[in-house]
Amino acid sequence: MLHPSRSSFIMLSQEESEAQISELDLLSSMFPSEEEFAVTDQLALAELREFAEKQTAAPPTFTIQFTLTVKLGDGNADNTQDVLSLHCSYPPHYPNVPPEIVVRSPALVRSQQAQLHTDLNTYLKNNCIGDVCILSAVEWVKDNASTYLNIVSPTDHQKGTVMTPEESIFTRLWIYSHHIYNKQKRKYIMEWSEELGLSGFSMPGKPGVVCVEGPQESCEEFWSRIRKLTWKRILIRHREDVPLSCSPSEIHVNIQKHRKFPPLKEMAFDAHGARGNHMDLGQLYQFLQERGCSDVFPMYFGIEGR
Repeated sequence: MLHPSRSSFIMLSQEESEAQISELDLLSSMFPSEEEFAVTDQLALAELREFAEKQTAAPPTFTIQFTLTVKLGDGNADNTQDVLSLHCSYPPHYPNVPPEIVVRSPALVRSQQAQLHTDLNTYLKNNCIGDVCILSAVEWVKDNASTYLNIVSPTDHQKGTVMTPEESIFTRLWIYSHHIYNKQKRKYIMEWSEELGLSGFSMPGKPGVVCVEGPQESCEEFWSRIRKLTWKRILIRHREDVPLSCSPSEIHVNIQKHRKFPPLKEMAFDAHGARGNHMDLGQLYQFLQERGCSDVFPMYFGIEGR
C-alpha cells in the first residue's frame, strides 16, 4: 500500500535525494512517453530536485509516487492482459530501504495479486537495500508474472471460459487539493458520490480534503471524474485497498462492514479566516480519530495531530 510518511518530510538525506533524482531521470529516459512512465505529483518532483541539487536546504514535504507501465511477451498493444502497471513510491530513506510497489493488471486475480506482492516484497527486502532498484524490480515482475496472471487466450473467449476474479475490493481514497472553494466543484463532489454509492466526507477550504470509500470501481470512477476538473493541484494522498473474498451475494454486506463513514457529506470544522476558508485542524484530527483514521492526518499536514 502506497502512502507518504511524516519522517520523509524531515529526515531525507542529501545522498538519498540525489539517488532518487538520478533514478527518476534514468526511468524518464528509458520510458519516455507518459503512457510508460508518469510521476503523480510534479510539484513534489520539483521539490525533490531542488533539494538534491542544493538549491534549497528545506527537505521535500512529500514523497515521490509514480507509475510504470510495462508490456509482457511480445508487447501486443491490443491485448490489455499483457500490460502491467507498477505503482511505485519512495518511502523515507530510499534507497536505504526498499521501495513500495503495487502491481495491477486486468489479468491479475486478487488472491494471486496478494501472493505476488508478498513474493515481490521478499525479493525487494533481500536484493534492494542500499542502491536504487526499480529497474531490477521491473525485471523481476516481468520474469515472474506468468506465475500469477490468468491470461485468457482467444480460444478461451470463443468457448466462453473467461476466468474472472471471485473477489471484490473495498477502496478508500484520501484526496488532497490545494484548495476547494468553487461551489460547482463542491456540488459535483456531493452529486457524484451519491450517484456512485460512496461514503466519506469533503472538507472545503485551503487545503481541501476529500475522502471517498466503497467498491473499488466506484472510487476509481469518482477519481476519474474529479481529476478532469480544473485544479491548481489535486492528487490521491493515500489509498486503502482491501480484498474481499466472498460470494457475489455477500459483497454488499462486506462493503458495508468496512465503511467508516456515512454517505458523503460536506464538513466544516470551525471555519475562520477572512474568507471563512480555514478549518480548525484540531477538530479535523478529532473527527478522524473517532473513526479510526487519525494515521492519515500527518500524510496531509506533515505533523502529528493531538
